[in-house]
Amino acid sequence: MANRLKDKVVIIIGAGQQPGDTIGNGRAMSILFAREGAKVMLVDKNLDFVLKTKTMIEKEGGESFVFEADITIEDNCRGIAEKCVEVYGRIDILVNNVGIGSGDRKLVDLSEEAWDKIFDVNLKGMFFTCKYVLPVMEKQESGSIINISSVAAVCAVRYVAYKISKSAVNSLTHQLAMKYAKNGIRVNAIMLGLMNTPMAIEGISKGMGIKKEELIKMRDSMVPLKGGMGNAWDTAYAALFLASDEAKFITSVILPVDGGQCAKIG
Repeated sequence: MANRLKDKVVIIIGAGQQPGDTIGNGRAMSILFAREGAKVMLVDKNLDFVLKTKTMIEKEGGESFVFEADITIEDNCRGIAEKCVEVYGRIDILVNNVGIGSGDRKLVDLSEEAWDKIFDVNLKGMFFTCKYVLPVMEKQESGSIINISSVAAVCAVRYVAYKISKSAVNSLTHQLAMKYAKNGIRVNAIMLGLMNTPMAIEGISKGMGIKKEELIKMRDSMVPLKGGMGNAWDTAYAALFLASDEAKFITSVILPVDGGQCAKIG
């Protein structure tokens, strides 16, 4: 075990993952943070998925506990903060890692139901988790919040609701960073590019009706940096840095982790 997060208390929202050939962002971050000495509260809507994350952490000698919650329900988010304080006495780091794009379409084909669901999960849930964690961090006069965003916020993409919700995540990050800087709370976001994770590959290949191998090849070709898509460990190591004291002078940063994708012009 390493010690970059020794004795830190971390909440990871979306610590499970759907089945797939690779590892998801939430699970990778949970495992890595535990390896670095953190006590991790594993939050997810799906208990089966998140219990597997807990088992993987325990096999490596890490410490964690599971909490079932739907972040689109405000009382659930209040319960997340209350339970973490009950178990560990504090909250040092919050990682908001839940996001969806299912049902998204071009504007004229987008349903109100799909719009509302995407915004409920991608934005309102993040508002709720921060709402109840921030008062705890204020009392401590310390804390780090990491919001998982997407390069879709700044790049041209086919779909509407996902893009706008992630743009709003960036705005929320900036707003909270400036509001709570005086309290010693840092708030940053990671804008993920094309990643080889179960949610992306299994989900998109099914949605588009194409083979996974074809989708992977297509997505790899869109990444400027040699090697193609990133993976969940790229997300996890970026989050680890932002969560650690090594980033103690960094706040309000929107960090692309994308192999140069959103820097591409022309």
